Amino acid sequence: MLEGRLLGGAIMMWLLAWRWVIPMGESAIGVNWGTVSFHKLKPSTVVDLLKDNKISKVKVFEAEPEVLEPLMGSGIQVMLGIPNGMLALLSTSPTAADLWLRQNVSAYIGKHGADIRYIAVGNEPFLTSYNGEYQNLVMPAILNLQQSLVKANLASYIKLVVPCNADAYESSLPSQGAFRPELTQIMTQLVQFLNSNNAPFVVNIYPFLSLYDNEDFPLDYAFFEGTTHPVTDGNNVYTNAFDGNYDTLVAALTKLGYGQMPIIIGEIGWPSDGAIGANISAAKVFNQGLLSHVLNNKGTPLRPGAPPMDIYLFSLLDEGAKSILPGGFERHWGIFSFDGQAKYPLDLGLGNKELKNAKNVQYLPPRWCVASPSIDAQNVANHMRIACSVADCTTLGYGGSCNGIGEKGNISYAFNSYYQFQMQDSRSCNFDGLGMITFRDPSVGDCRFLVGVTDKGSDSSVSQTRYQWWVLLPFLIIIQITSSFSL
Repeated sequence: MLEGRLLGGAIMMWLLAWRWVIPMGESAIGVNWGTVSFHKLKPSTVVDLLKDNKISKVKVFEAEPEVLEPLMGSGIQVMLGIPNGMLALLSTSPTAADLWLRQNVSAYIGKHGADIRYIAVGNEPFLTSYNGEYQNLVMPAILNLQQSLVKANLASYIKLVVPCNADAYESSLPSQGAFRPELTQIMTQLVQFLNSNNAPFVVNIYPFLSLYDNEDFPLDYAFFEGTTHPVTDGNNVYTNAFDGNYDTLVAALTKLGYGQMPIIIGEIGWPSDGAIGANISAAKVFNQGLLSHVLNNKGTPLRPGAPPMDIYLFSLLDEGAKSILPGGFERHWGIFSFDGQAKYPLDLGLGNKELKNAKNVQYLPPRWCVASPSIDAQNVANHMRIACSVADCTTLGYGGSCNGIGEKGNISYAFNSYYQFQMQDSRSCNFDGLGMITFRDPSVGDCRFLVGVTDKGSDSSVSQTRYQWWVLLPFLIIIQITSSFSL
């Protein structure tokens, strides 16, 4: 026990020392780094990309060793996520919470370690589409994890937060904002906990989704360049969806007695492909407008003159293996494409006037799989269906950047996506003799036929990640058995 106290004290000394070397007035701009991709850059390449663009804050969605290790010593502040699927275990087992913290936090901090500032407990666990599945697990998990932080002497430095979707609150006008009735008790407990531990409320705001889900949503209200459909709320006039959404949350917090609670925007952005309205031009206008709007220090009508808020752009890179149940746009939120190349000029307000591309990216050879000249389009439908069920063909959809390249172009795009997914295995371009390999780039206009990247060196710690999940599994089994006896 004494040894553990000494170790915890040493870690705290290093953390306090680290805090002193972080420059005052640091940027409030961060990014979300998701890794659900067929073509992964080396994590060390991604960390270099963050540093080259002076991005000092990053949010990751789970404790992957291959991601956390390159962040050690980088000086980049980390918000570390815990998946919703782990809430049941962490909410019922303090021992599991101790173990998770020891393996996924304590193991990476200290001298030359990762600067983990927040632990995000769950990811939008109050979404209405979850039908309350995680609702009652959040606070027990938080309380167990807080005790683990206390025992590790980390509670004064690392804060627990819960990223909430904007559907956790509702109103017809911002000033009337309130949390959903079934969440009132839980949200009261949550904000009391956050307040007592000097932690912020984290919310994800997506004007694009409001536009995508509602045909009557005014297009110009989603952006920051003025609108012909302003929302008048008493003496306040709202000209963009972000301010209206943000102030709805402020009003909801005020109703609970915490109207001055700090707010972090955990996710916000605009996709560049995969749907109507999701394109590079719109993504650039939205993200640049957002950054200029947030960094002008004017605040919002209910919080005028507020200091710059932390915002985490969603996202850093495209993730071509994400679920497309919400829409094909889910794979195209990145300000960089999957290979770390900037999609458009963007001034993050961090010194660089535009984004810098990833360096030393290791591509597969410059070759593509396309439809053979004599292909019979009528006999290829099943091959296309199989290729697109495995690889990413979302740019071919209505509104996508490759939607207008014609039938044969669609076939070639599907074939090539599968071919690159298979790391250019020549057999994957056969398609019963319907495909052929070419060394001439078949890209057309804005429709880019990708060449994959090699992922050598990015899988060295995968077994460690699996081990962490398996080592917690016995606790879950014990909990389930115990629960069955108590019924």
